[in-house]
Amino acid sequence: MEDIFKKSQIRVAIEGRNLEDLRPLLAHFPCTIVEDEPDLVISHGGDGSLLGAERKYPGVPKCPLRDRRQNPKCPKHGEMDTLAKLFAGKLGTIELLKLEISTGKASLRGINDVQVYHVEPTAALRFRIWVDDELFRSQVICDSLLLATPFGSTGYFQSMTHGNLRTGLGMAFNNSMDLLGYTVLPDDVVIRAELLRGPAVIAADNDPARISLETGDVFTIRSLPEKTVLYGIDVFRCQDCFDLRKTGKR
Repeated sequence: MEDIFKKSQIRVAIEGRNLEDLRPLLAHFPCTIVEDEPDLVISHGGDGSLLGAERKYPGVPKCPLRDRRQNPKCPKHGEMDTLAKLFAGKLGTIELLKLEISTGKASLRGINDVQVYHVEPTAALRFRIWVDDELFRSQVICDSLLLATPFGSTGYFQSMTHGNLRTGLGMAFNNSMDLLGYTVLPDDVVIRAELLRGPAVIAADNDPARISLETGDVFTIRSLPEKTVLYGIDVFRCQDCFDLRKTGKR
């Protein structure tokens, strides 16, 4: 991977909320704010801002910063300190998996999770599921089906299962009739499912786009070979910062 921090001027795109707070801070660093062909994307806000930045600039390295107006920071993670480490190339990196869910005619992608749910909140779905062409369940009855990456597993997956992932993919069933809660699969499997009773809707991350499913439709879920580099995950998900946001107390 190219070391973007060796460039004399780094092309940076910024996405999220309260960007007027971020722009003056970036003036202290060797970067030019652009809208096309960025070397780096800085998202400013919460998890949703990062997800939106990935949709707009898929695969471009990203650094998520929480905005101070809605996300108070612990003493170690002020914006200027974090930006200084970023542009010095001293923030840690991870590679984010990306999921694709496809019907063959339409598809959605997400770095957090993809899910399928009934269009009527009072009705349940029925699925038949294969994993790598091997029948996993002949019928699952549940409110929704969720596939999460390790990065995304601290969100809806965690609220459903009370756990999260370090590796692999998490497949969870919300309110399954046979008490099938979740299973963890290798991240290179292909999951194929037939909707036995619908109608249903496919969603990915916080993408406003949706794909409709009817009874009998088949869809597949897989991880993609391309990954997105993320800088500063330890800052973005600092437990002290989280506790401060939750309690308001330092």
